[in-house]
Amino acid sequence: MSTDARTELSLDDLRAEAMAAGRRPRRRGSLYVAEHIIRAMRAYGWTLVVGAVGQPVLYLVGLALGLAALIQAPIQDGGQQVGYVVFVAPALLMTAGITVASEEFSYPVMGGFKWRRFYYGFSASPLSSGQIVNGQVIGVSARVVLTVTLYYLFLLLFPAVETPATGWIMILVGILAALAFGTPMLAYAASLEEDTGQFALVQRFVFMPMFLFSGTFYPLDTLPVWLQWIGWISPLWHATELGRDLSYPRETSGLMVAVHVVVLLAFAVGGYLAARRIFARRLAA
Repeated sequence: MSTDARTELSLDDLRAEAMAAGRRPRRRGSLYVAEHIIRAMRAYGWTLVVGAVGQPVLYLVGLALGLAALIQAPIQDGGQQVGYVVFVAPALLMTAGITVASEEFSYPVMGGFKWRRFYYGFSASPLSSGQIVNGQVIGVSARVVLTVTLYYLFLLLFPAVETPATGWIMILVGILAALAFGTPMLAYAASLEEDTGQFALVQRFVFMPMFLFSGTFYPLDTLPVWLQWIGWISPLWHATELGRDLSYPRETSGLMVAVHVVVLLAFAVGGYLAARRIFARRLAA
């Protein structure tokens, strides 16, 4: 075989290897991005652990020894009388998951476009914009899983779960609740060009009213009708209601369970699709 033939064959082999190397990110690109997101979290890893452990302890001890001591009468919920800590516990777990989503889908996302600009680095590789979004969601979901799982374990220790056989499913509901709030936040953060305090406004005028008026500390129907609508459109209320159905026995209808699940899925899927469109537009510009 001539030298030219050997050279041509060698170039073909190199080209095939390069194509194969380019296809691997296409197959596993979402996991590569998720790995980067999780590794970046290691910079504040101890903060994550302390927050995931300390928050449930402080909240539950404060409620059990403080507010619950003042509220002697049990809460009447769905035909079932339950202690105040048992009533509040599912809402606190859902809030913990949503809090993580609000943190990780706000400034870190803007940083990926504006300050650190690592999304553009991902996009310059064979990764697609859809895979970048998928990896971001997977990476944040990993932190949510850690947070809500530890929270549930503390609920068992107190104890604040009357039916552990179904109560563990609250972990899955907590993840869905985080995505229901988080993926619209991801889309919103990706659409921002400048930081002019928008995330502070979201915390003040979206997150806090949702936390206070979504049946977190008292049944939603005890609020005036003109405030109840906040709970009806709130992912936190829908997730909390599912959590209470799982945490202790109470009267509920299959229709309402389906409504809660559909609303949470609609928020999560709608936000995810919007985020994909916004990422594709910005990374193609």
